[in-house]
Amino acid sequence: MTNATDQDRVLIFDTTLRDGEQSPGATMTHDEKLEIAELLDEMGVDIIEAGFPIASEGDFKAVSEIAKRAKNARICGLARANFADIDRCWEAVKHAEKNRIHTFIGTSPLHRAIPNLTMDEMADKIHETVSHARNLCENVQWSPMDATRTEWDYLCRVIEIAIKAGATTINIPDTVGYTAPVESADLIRRLIETVPGADEVVFATHCHNDLGMATANALAAVAGGARQIECTVNGLGERAGNTALEEVVMALKVRNDIMPWHTGIDTTKIMHISRRVSTVSGFPVQFNKAIVGKNAFAHESGIHQDGMLKNKETFEIMRPEDVGLSGTSLPLGKHSGRAALRDKLSNLGYEVGDNQLKDIFIRFKELADRKKEVFDDDIVALMRSGEDAENDHLQLVSMKVICGTGGPAEATVEMEIDGKDVTATEQGDGPVDATFKAIRKLHPSTAHLQLYQVHAVTEGTDAQATVSVRLEEDGMIATGQSANTDTVVASAKAYINALNRLIVRREKAGPGADAREISYKDLT
Repeated sequence: MTNATDQDRVLIFDTTLRDGEQSPGATMTHDEKLEIAELLDEMGVDIIEAGFPIASEGDFKAVSEIAKRAKNARICGLARANFADIDRCWEAVKHAEKNRIHTFIGTSPLHRAIPNLTMDEMADKIHETVSHARNLCENVQWSPMDATRTEWDYLCRVIEIAIKAGATTINIPDTVGYTAPVESADLIRRLIETVPGADEVVFATHCHNDLGMATANALAAVAGGARQIECTVNGLGERAGNTALEEVVMALKVRNDIMPWHTGIDTTKIMHISRRVSTVSGFPVQFNKAIVGKNAFAHESGIHQDGMLKNKETFEIMRPEDVGLSGTSLPLGKHSGRAALRDKLSNLGYEVGDNQLKDIFIRFKELADRKKEVFDDDIVALMRSGEDAENDHLQLVSMKVICGTGGPAEATVEMEIDGKDVTATEQGDGPVDATFKAIRKLHPSTAHLQLYQVHAVTEGTDAQATVSVRLEEDGMIATGQSANTDTVVASAKAYINALNRLIVRREKAGPGADAREISYKDLT
């Protein structure tokens, strides 16, 4: 077991690359697995379960390569309770400086019935396979799958056998997410008190989220004496998923008054790895997901926004910066109040009086009733009282695109920039990518493309496409839109439109000035 001085330390065992990837449709490529493993390693994860080596040649190669590259984390592979699985697992993880074999077998009545083993036969199998794993690797984890539905006496018996056979970590899986927090804590506590040798090993918890209690069950298990939490980034996993890494880590950090435990995770990397896992797995993060959801640090209600502007602690229990975000978001919508609108105007460089704010607020509410979210450009348009918000620094003169199966797409774009005609040709991954690269070559910009959407506004093959582009630069957001029967032409015009809207603020601010300091009178 952990030393007395380490009793407040909880090990984070990440199984995103194993249990997480088992989510239907979440399969990752070899390179994507290596990338995620590297991010987990840098983040400070203690153990990375890199895969199930015997499942496929690809999984074996990925686990082997991750084992070779790991700098800090212990690399673990999963193996069923048979010699072939365990041997294959060892072949993959043995390259790591710190390695682990994780072997398991289903111990509940339902799972014992599948291989048709008696209690005694299964007990013998557990002893043989854990002993075999320990002969290969000094760090062995053993899991009685469906432990929370296994008979108490039998669970104690097989855990004792695994410990005597050489297991160094005993993981207690709530395989089907059936347990409640009070049961989770009590189970771990009773096992540690009852099973001979329990004080010599680390107890771990692996909780599924079928009833939405995975994180609560994991934290309760820690309160009961577990010192390892198995989890995944974004809670990815079988069915409803697993305990979410970001949730347990931040819960321990925020509520250390009642949960005096900690991890070695660099929390400022949470948002980055959450987004990468979402991208490579193809599983979007729900907007209201704890910690990493788009709305986790966003406040639209007028009451909430007013409170946030006066004191952020009124409606936030943690800082966005703690998870890698730049700050709180106060998105404007139909629920927003005058305080939030005034703050947004100030950030955009507009200082207005009470009477002017009253007039703007009325028009803002009318707009918000028609849109789900009001962006910076919408506010600028309101402030300019119907004037054309675009600037003609950049204009598309002509363009030609070559694409097909023969090679990369190529775009030649001619633009007029401040009255001067310039031309550039670039290649890209498709005609739109090539076009945007050509535009950036003619007008270099640090703006980040946040959104690219195409909508057909008519039917048929000659449908007119409306393209929307959203760019972000130094905290400012600009949107551009254009319609054309040629989608690529519409894309180019929308992109240039958004760039023009970014330019207008910098032009008004003057050389070297912060565009957000432009006053209302400067723009009008």
